[in-house]
Amino acid sequence: MSENDSPSPEFFISTGGDYPGAHDVLGLVCATVVHSKSLVGDMTANLKNWTVGGELPGYSRLIQDAADLVIDRLKTQALAKGADGIIGFRLCTTQVSEGAAELIAYGTAVRFL
Repeated sequence: MSENDSPSPEFFISTGGDYPGAHDVLGLVCATVVHSKSLVGDMTANLKNWTVGGELPGYSRLIQDAADLVIDRLKTQALAKGADGIIGFRLCTTQVSEGAAELIAYGTAVRFL
């Protein structure tokens, strides 16, 4: 592995199930977050959806904010285990109620040797 292929010295996250090179597997890390829109934002998004269609920027921001938060939580868990990376990263979403979304992130915490 060349120096350019090595993981970031800060923290490494990969969707791949394995990473070339020596590493210790530290175990599963999992985090979840539920985000919701305001009632007014939800009504505005529904109105746009029913009339003109297209992207709903409020919901896009909702999901992006939730994804950023759940990834931060996952990284915090991995760092607490002594990891400097996560492999096999996955991000799933569900709707828990009208205007609210749950994001679940999980992966395998690893320490590179």
